[in-house]
Amino acid sequence: MHSLLQLARYAAVGAAATALHYLLLVLCVEVGGWQPWWASGFGAAAGAQLAYLGNRRFTFAHRGAPSASWPRFQATALLGAVVGMGVVAVGVWLGLHYLAAQAIATILMLLLTFALNRGWTFG
Repeated sequence: MHSLLQLARYAAVGAAATALHYLLLVLCVEVGGWQPWWASGFGAAAGAQLAYLGNRRFTFAHRGAPSASWPRFQATALLGAVVGMGVVAVGVWLGLHYLAAQAIATILMLLLTFALNRGWTFG
């Protein structure tokens, strides 16, 4: 049961971080003219900083030094961003709208990064 509560909290923190991610994604594509895959990576990087703070305190109640968890979280976020960028690039190449491709990437990265953050970053 503890794992389900953590996953729910992780999803709530992720929703806030994802909102920032999508806001930057749309602004960069629609206003800035960026390629969707590049805007996806930028949004993911910004959202990751918000996610770290929320997950450290709210999801995992991590009490260890940030010097241990922050680099691990950033490595996990970077992996998630790179894989997500790839999913967006392939999705757009296949003809999906960039936001549909990003939605698929978001679901996949939620599951991947939860497992990594639970077991490695804040474990």
